[in-house]
Amino acid sequence: MMAWNAKVGDYVKQGDVIASIETDKVTVEVNAMESGTLAEILIQVDDTAEKGQTLCTIDMAGTAPSATAAAPKKTPELAAAAPAAAPIAAPAATPPPAPQAASALASPAEPDNRGETRVKMTRMRMAIANRLKEAQNSTAMLTTFQEVDMSGLIQLRKQYKDLFEQQHGVRLGFMSPFVKASAFALQQIPSINAVIDAKTNEIVYRDYIDISVAVASPRGLVVPVLRNVESMTVQKVEASIAELALKAKKEELTLDDMSGGTFTISNGGVFGSMMGTPIINPPQSAILGMHATKMRPVVLANGEIAARPVMYLALTYDHRLVDGREAVTFLCSVRDQVEDPRRLLLEL
Repeated sequence: MMAWNAKVGDYVKQGDVIASIETDKVTVEVNAMESGTLAEILIQVDDTAEKGQTLCTIDMAGTAPSATAAAPKKTPELAAAAPAAAPIAAPAATPPPAPQAASALASPAEPDNRGETRVKMTRMRMAIANRLKEAQNSTAMLTTFQEVDMSGLIQLRKQYKDLFEQQHGVRLGFMSPFVKASAFALQQIPSINAVIDAKTNEIVYRDYIDISVAVASPRGLVVPVLRNVESMTVQKVEASIAELALKAKKEELTLDDMSGGTFTISNGGVFGSMMGTPIINPPQSAILGMHATKMRPVVLANGEIAARPVMYLALTYDHRLVDGREAVTFLCSVRDQVEDPRRLLLEL
């Protein structure tokens, strides 16, 4: 349990948000199922609520306090309220332990002002830490790199971004071409979109491509899923990313929005990253890292050296399943499509 927005004795209306539970992926709001007086709180802050567990009871005989009331309505006795109490159960998703709602506790400062601050890890941060460590322990991760000349894509966006926004109501960004290029490359190299079932020692190949895309939220980066990207247009990809980003900003992403995913794209370039080795998001088998586009000297086909906007790509993959040849082929396919955006339309 993360926080209660009401206390025992408060009158709540049906649909009011009376509490919030933090899972390892999203914050789930708990709404009052009936109107009445909050009679009893059964799950305290920092306690773990199990699936279907009753969180509180509401005395439906309670009435809303009048505006002229001199004193608040007395809280009904539990024994009397119990027969008319409406239990509120935990949401269907099983929420892990929630973080403290209290502020960080600072340790006393040393004489030379060398203080420390201790902050309890949020459930989301603990889940991220566990998954990343799981990836290190259970996969044979290897990263390979490729550079991409962004000149063609930058020119295309400059030429058509206004018209694209007028026609479709969304902005044309750089993520959607990489999503589409990745989806095409994943179809050509199905092992990167596959996963190992350790229980049966089988490789599970998917006919669909669900790409997890990192977006910002008030609680940090989250990775909602674009489903069936292989059948999406660039416009549909942009609209879907914009919708998920807005939901993340409003903290309205659901567990369904975050579940699944066969491949992940992470764009550290928006924060200025030049190069990095992303860590696989289990149970996926690979992740593509995008980095900042910088002007760099490039040797052209005719031997001349010119300044070009270049981005470094990094593909981290599970070497138990994906060979180096397949990883390099995947990156070269993405590079070729981005450098010549016409190939995105022709799927070449």
